[in-house]
Amino acid sequence: MSVIRNILLMALALVAAMTLLNSFYTVNEIEQVIITQFGRPVGEPVTTAGLKMKLPFIQDVNPIDKRILEWDGAPTDMPTKDKLYVSVDMFARWRITDPMQYFLRMRDERSAQSRLDDILGSETRNSVAKHELIEIVRTTKDRVPLQDTSLKNTNEVVGKLLAIQKGREAVEREIFAAAAPKISVFGIELLDIRFKRIDYNESVRPKIYDRMVSERRQIAEQFRSEGNGEAARINGNRERDLLKIQSEAYRKVEEIRGEADARATEIYAKAYNQSPEAVSFYEFTRTMQAYKSIITTNTTLVLSTDSELFKFLKGINPKVSAPAGFRP
Repeated sequence: MSVIRNILLMALALVAAMTLLNSFYTVNEIEQVIITQFGRPVGEPVTTAGLKMKLPFIQDVNPIDKRILEWDGAPTDMPTKDKLYVSVDMFARWRITDPMQYFLRMRDERSAQSRLDDILGSETRNSVAKHELIEIVRTTKDRVPLQDTSLKNTNEVVGKLLAIQKGREAVEREIFAAAAPKISVFGIELLDIRFKRIDYNESVRPKIYDRMVSERRQIAEQFRSEGNGEAARINGNRERDLLKIQSEAYRKVEEIRGEADARATEIYAKAYNQSPEAVSFYEFTRTMQAYKSIITTNTTLVLSTDSELFKFLKGINPKVSAPAGFRP
């Protein structure tokens, strides 16, 4: 009997210990708790941290995160107002403000993420469809684009940014304003929603690239034509300056040559005009120089015997050989 009694006492002690342990639970700082009894919530949500009590075995603890949570939507293709298909990737921040309503409507975070996908994705598509792509891409309407100053004289402005009415931040606020009331009914507060990435759809991306290439080629041709015009202007100025320099140099050379000839003539005149013999000698030497210039190896000279040039040839000794080819 004592053995059976000891076993029963040990069993009772074990049951009492399990009952006591199941009666206590802890709530940490990052969560809040909903107590359910047979699957139904009982009492108010427990939002303070510490050691708490509940009915053992028949009541369950359902922890709910009270931190700021993340929603990261999958990239979705959607059309803009100007009929351009883009891939939009969004992200949002949210938290649970009414744990009881959240538990009754959602139960867990997986269901909440699924509902956020539906609501935020739908509102994003509606907002994107109401605006042109430039409204979603650009942040502010006062941004001034950087432009090359060398293009300022062209008739067509290349790379000009289109005017916008709202901008990306206003579109984000519009999505937030439309989605927040629909999410709040689930005990969730939407804190923020932002565009993470906006990219062209694969079907329209080649067309966009072709347009970008065409625009770059247009700018390149513009630079090339301006460069050719500048090169032609520089070459024209160079040719003009070169002709000017050559003409001035030729004029200077002719002036120097004329002055030299005049000076030489003056020197010759002074040297050979001192006496009749000097004049005759000068006439003779100049005539001999003329012979040297006129009569060459293959020259045939026909002169009259009365020629002034021939007078110095009359007195030539016949025994002295005349230049080759010379015939008086």
